[in-house]
Amino acid sequence: MSGSMATAEASGSDGKGQEVETSVTYYRLEEVAKRNSLKELWLVIHGRVYDVTRFLNEHPGGEEVLLEQAGVDASESFEDVGHSSDAREMLKQYYIGDIHPSDLKPESGSKDPSKNDTCKSCWAYWILPIIGAVLLGFLYRYYTSESKSS
Repeated sequence: MSGSMATAEASGSDGKGQEVETSVTYYRLEEVAKRNSLKELWLVIHGRVYDVTRFLNEHPGGEEVLLEQAGVDASESFEDVGHSSDAREMLKQYYIGDIHPSDLKPESGSKDPSKNDTCKSCWAYWILPIIGAVLLGFLYRYYTSESKSS
């Protein structure tokens, strides 16, 4: 493949017997990196490329926030802010393509809930309450034995 952009087409069924053709435009990271100014601003979020140039003046956090992430993978910053479902829905209108598969990094530490099936800190959901219950049990026994002996 020459250049920094490629288009892949796929066809399938929409479940109603209708053939549906979809095409995805792939961008290389070096192509995205060039789009980092007020004139043209692209972001990568979870392997998808967004042209947010039209959104610069509307972004609630200001254009500076977007400029800091321009032309790079902004996935972590996007998730750290805790964007609402409305913001995630709004993002779809700025979608222009995907990062080329050979440029994708493995997303083992992804914070995107839709891409992360396992929870590395799930132990905290059951071990901490157990430890708390055991401590409360000891405290209860200690204070009830104190009151009986005095």
